[in-house]
Amino acid sequence: MYKRKLACAKGLLFVLFLLPVSDALAEEVRVAVASNFLVPLKKLSQEFKTLTGNEAVLISGSTGKLYAQIKQGAPFDVLLAADSLRSQLLEKEGIGIAGSRFTYAVGRLALWSAGSHRFAIKDLQVLKQKNFRYLAIANPKTAPYGKAAKQVLIKQGIWDQLQPRLVRGENISQTLQFVVSENAELGFVALSQLKDNGVKLMGTYWTVPADWHDPIRQQAILLKRAQTNEAAREFLNFLKSDRSQKLIESYGYSLEK
Repeated sequence: MYKRKLACAKGLLFVLFLLPVSDALAEEVRVAVASNFLVPLKKLSQEFKTLTGNEAVLISGSTGKLYAQIKQGAPFDVLLAADSLRSQLLEKEGIGIAGSRFTYAVGRLALWSAGSHRFAIKDLQVLKQKNFRYLAIANPKTAPYGKAAKQVLIKQGIWDQLQPRLVRGENISQTLQFVVSENAELGFVALSQLKDNGVKLMGTYWTVPADWHDPIRQQAILLKRAQTNEAAREFLNFLKSDRSQKLIESYGYSLEK
């Protein structure tokens, strides 16, 4: 009886020895991500897990709201913002780790129309003609793409004129949904949303010239609570890799040279 128990114990040890080391040592990275980057990040996080065994848990929202949550102590390890301002503030405030901040993508803005109200968009002339009821933009106070859209409309001298026609999304994902649902005939969205390889978005769009608004430098930063989290640092290094950068570019983003 004793010998049988000993044999079973040895067999169990042998099975444990055969388990992948990566499963035993796998860590979790909690990533707060701007909503415009959620789709490509889902793809990237799958590749990250395949390469490292580590799990990236994604929490998306507008950059302004994610920043506020981090300030209030939300348990995030990494912020992938849709701008550079919030990452700079977190670094300055000591909530982000100094020296860990970098630009992982440069966003592009597009004017898009879909559905039965589809417009042929060649430039902003379609907005000046006012043959539409509503134009969707993200909230300029909390969403960098909304701020960029406001800058474009001010530059073209039509911001004040369009006030009665504007509907504001909480973030760029909600802004997209306003156009998808045809609650707005036109919308300023992230070009990357229209390049989503998993979803066919019908309609027409026009890419806004990059110099019509401040650069949308989307920056990443390691947060203080993850200072000793090697998986979080590994995740940020993975984002910088040529493999990741090529995938990011394929979703309609530019790369900082």
